[in-house]
Amino acid sequence: MKKPLSYKNYSASVEFDPDDRIFIGHLTGITDIVSFHGESVDELVSAFESAVDGYITMSKKHGVEPQKPYSGKLMLRIPPEIHAKVARVAQASGKSINAWVADMLQAA
Repeated sequence: MKKPLSYKNYSASVEFDPDDRIFIGHLTGITDIVSFHGESVDELVSAFESAVDGYITMSKKHGVEPQKPYSGKLMLRIPPEIHAKVARVAQASGKSINAWVADMLQAA
């Protein structure tokens, strides 16, 4: 799946289980384990939204704040020499430092 499911700022990855003939999804971007499944796309989307709502409700019911998904912001502290090398390589590839680093992290 190229585009993850998204609801209330939560996202999910989805796989198909050919043995059980169901779609299985898991929330991404948090360390708590939240999963859901469905036999059709409509059922999967509904189960995903119910899982997110249930996760938020149960967290608050237990007096715990639900985890927030990762923001996509990553702060790094690196030596100035590495920063300079990254800037040169990014510029030579015609990209911003952010775009170049994102490509490198994606490839890893």
